Amino acid sequence: MRTYKEINDKIASGKAVVLTAEEIIDYVDRKGEDKALAEVDVVTTATFGPMCSSGCFLNFGQCVPKIRISECTIDGVMAYSGLAAVDVFLGATQLRVNAPANLTFPGEFSFGGAHVIEKLVAGEMVEVIATSYGTQEYPRRELRTEVCIHDLNQAIMVNPRNCYQNYNVAVNCSEKRLYTYLGQLEPNMQNASYCSAGQLSPLLNDPWYETIGIGTAVWLAGSHGHVYAEGTQHFPTCQRSPNGVPMEGAGTLGLTADMKQMQRKYVRGCSFRGYGVSLALGIGIPIPILNQRILRQVCVRDSEILAPITDYSLDYPMKTGRVLGYANYEQLKSGQIELNGHKIATSSLSSYSLALEIAELLKAEISKGKFLLSEPSQLLPREQFSKPFPIREKTL
Repeated sequence: MRTYKEINDKIASGKAVVLTAEEIIDYVDRKGEDKALAEVDVVTTATFGPMCSSGCFLNFGQCVPKIRISECTIDGVMAYSGLAAVDVFLGATQLRVNAPANLTFPGEFSFGGAHVIEKLVAGEMVEVIATSYGTQEYPRRELRTEVCIHDLNQAIMVNPRNCYQNYNVAVNCSEKRLYTYLGQLEPNMQNASYCSAGQLSPLLNDPWYETIGIGTAVWLAGSHGHVYAEGTQHFPTCQRSPNGVPMEGAGTLGLTADMKQMQRKYVRGCSFRGYGVSLALGIGIPIPILNQRILRQVCVRDSEILAPITDYSLDYPMKTGRVLGYANYEQLKSGQIELNGHKIATSSLSSYSLALEIAELLKAEISKGKFLLSEPSQLLPREQFSKPFPIREKTL
């Protein structure tokens, strides 16, 4: 048994032994579980991929005369201004004003909040247009200017749902091509798309949320942040394999960090034909090896993690709950899976190479004493069910 304090003391003194979630598997295979438990203090996990439920709070400071913003666009993308005078929230998937609603033709590209966030992190200028109805205290009615992130008082990324524990493998059983947030799906199951770092992914290495909870320190796109809440659509009471690993989406995390400390390489705006925009993020989370059970969990392998194969032409939009089958991440990463005798080419929207890079960067920061662990102030819920959107008929 170890404590967070004991591990942090070792980190501060530069004596902590830190491995990535990929390295720990081979380490235990070579040295055995007992020796690994005695020697290893921290295992770093990571992921990189599109995370639609993301955004940021921005504070512009005040101008003279003062303004109370009632409507605001940033590079043509609407930001929510129903806050204090010069606070706005910019959502990653918000499209530029008057952008086509359904981009399905070659050459079409959608621009949205995610691209503005990427530009801000990169230090680029963005155009801000703000209007107001005017009050005695805030008489200014219009403002048009350019700003960069260094002009802002605060730029705080606040993401309601990141780091899905597991996710669907999308296929298309229909006769026509589909455009989805998991990419282009060819007819008759010609391809399959998935989005997870598998054995490197944070919540797959902590399946029962024993170390990742509210207050856990995270590496969010290069900035030091933390988990502020369970993520939206957190659904831990799902089907699990015998090792406790979820066989569907399951847990999620609400994350926040200072955008001024982020790196553009790990904050990228994405455009999906027929869907819109999303924000690809790089996230790293350290897992303290407190006991033998946690060590065994971080040794989970791609071959032990099953993801549900889902027909996005029917089962996803209609929510029938039908699963065509399961594929493990070793099969998915091989480039081909087989379903009912049908061989299907696979591709990932999640970059394993970038996830591994992030796990190594976090490992280096911990090893140098630049990143300490934090014990959760509250564990994530284990008993929580997914509720549908209530559709109630109203009589006019």
